[in-house]
Amino acid sequence: MTTSPTVCPAILAPTPQAYQKQMELVDGFAPRLHVDLADGLFAPVRTVTLDQIWWRGDRLVNLHVMYKYPFHYVRTLFALRPAMIIVHAEAEGRFLDFAAFAHRYGIEVGVALLPRTPVDAIAPALGVIDHVLIFSGDLGHFGGHTNMQLVNKVHQLRQLKPQLEIGWDGGVNEQNALELARNGVDVLDVGGAIQRAPDPMAAYAKLKLLIQSE
Repeated sequence: MTTSPTVCPAILAPTPQAYQKQMELVDGFAPRLHVDLADGLFAPVRTVTLDQIWWRGDRLVNLHVMYKYPFHYVRTLFALRPAMIIVHAEAEGRFLDFAAFAHRYGIEVGVALLPRTPVDAIAPALGVIDHVLIFSGDLGHFGGHTNMQLVNKVHQLRQLKPQLEIGWDGGVNEQNALELARNGVDVLDVGGAIQRAPDPMAAYAKLKLLIQSE
């Protein structure tokens, strides 16, 4: 679990050119990044593929794999050596086998929950889950709506596993970042509010200042 809330800029790109541009916008100042990958099946759009992504070696990267069948790609995912792989609770496949395999490779495991998916759906597996991502966004797109009713999931998870790292994806901005942090969110994955800002570095710094002002 993080010692203080973390702002994690997101990369969500349909092409290698867009990926490079987004990465260059944030790579100079953000030590931890969130890379979104979509297959066109689970999410309604396609992003860059696994063989088209890259990052500097000193960056901590979370791969958010919005795939219907993410476990078909485990060897390719592990070869990339991300800090964490986040799959969806709603995806198909053998999650417990994947989690055990990932941990043997020294890779942390995250699970994302769509708004309709209750915490109970993953409660039996929390012992092997390092991170839960509360998803309040629009699959495959920046922005989305921050549904504060989903904060109840943060509280439920904290009761079940106090040391769990909890992330939030969807609509994070200057108006809601502090409230999310106060409600126990450890990692704020921020897409449009940084990538589309006139000055991405300043937007990142302001969000960090807001959530660390407690």
